Amino acid sequence: MDLMERALEFENRKHTFKTTSDRIMASREVKDLILSLNEIYKTTKDASIMDLMKRLTVIKQKIEKRLKGRPLTAA
Repeated sequence: MDLMERALEFENRKHTFKTTSDRIMASREVKDLILSLNEIYKTTKDASIMDLMKRLTVIKQKIEKRLKGRPLTAA
């Protein structure tokens, strides 16, 4: 299962992205992995796939939070 290996490799990779472009590419990559895993999960209902998707979703949320930046506060 090459997709599972790619997902685990992404999960274990360091998530220090220097540029906004790196963050955008990482966000798109993890989104693609999650959607692909979801298609497999729909047919197999394997709990380990669901756990992996949840962990990847947490990583994706952290990346996207960093992309959005801090909100401007009204003074």
